Amino acid sequence: QVQLVESGGGLVQAGDSLRLSCAASGRSFSTYAMGWFRQAPGKERQFVAAISASGGSTYYANSVKGRFTISRDNAKNTVYLQMNSLKPEDTAVYYCAAGRSTKLPTRGAEYDYWGQGTQVTVSS
Repeated sequence: QVQLVESGGGLVQAGDSLRLSCAASGRSFSTYAMGWFRQAPGKERQFVAAISASGGSTYYANSVKGRFTISRDNAKNTVYLQMNSLKPEDTAVYYCAAGRSTKLPTRGAEYDYWGQGTQVTVSS
């Protein structure tokens, strides 16, 4: 069992930066691939970024590539999402997820555990 708690969301202006954190409790954090998803009001959940268990591989949605960076610190059981050059269309609830996968999963169904989400609002 893995419990995930996101933090770091908030209200920012377009062009600003935010860093989201996701702290994991439970055993074997370093064996899980981790991902970030987001869901805007009235829209489906959207894949944002994924990182392999070791942290050696990452993958991004085209909409955030070059602006967002996913990273992890397995010693601290934490995964991060650094978000730069934020746009109003990045406004959403952001969720982290953990999955037992040797790949970089991009579908929500490939993840086993989810956090409660943190709100990110970007004003124009």
